[in-house]
Amino acid sequence: MDELILIEKAKLGNKSALNTLLTENYNFLKGYIIKMTCDPTLSQDILQETMLKAVLNIKKFSPKAKFSTWLITIATNQYRDTLRKNKRLTQLDENMVSTLYSPEENTISKLEHHEILQVIQGLSYEKRAVFILKHFYYYSYEDIAKTLKCPVGTVRSRLHYSVKYIILELERRGIVHE
Repeated sequence: MDELILIEKAKLGNKSALNTLLTENYNFLKGYIIKMTCDPTLSQDILQETMLKAVLNIKKFSPKAKFSTWLITIATNQYRDTLRKNKRLTQLDENMVSTLYSPEENTISKLEHHEILQVIQGLSYEKRAVFILKHFYYYSYEDIAKTLKCPVGTVRSRLHYSVKYIILELERRGIVHE
């Protein structure tokens, strides 16, 4: 069924439509959150909070963007709030490395995955969100700007510095060579 129709039905209280929207976007959202946090326990907490907030606030959703973009926005805000509360980043779980990428992306060793994820985890959450949305989910600059509520120029700048940092750090670690 068309997403807009499902959204309208969900806003009117149709639980089945809301369930369909959440179910169809669950794996997408889960993948994003796992890549942002690199922590399975924290990811599950943020995922649950995001879904709860989506259910509670469905009537406030304005379909100017895709439903998945709205969920990403909620998740990003939830993660930012969690970081503020905890004032620390959770360390990367060694067992998570293989679950962060699809089979097509598993062309490098688990050690290299671990190194790359550690480097990405070293970015601020703002830069990490931009990098993940652009390079894992292929969002446009405009969609990233809307999702993260910042200007397109800021998105471009964050992406530029993220890529530069990742390349330099991977070179420093001997993962990639000039």
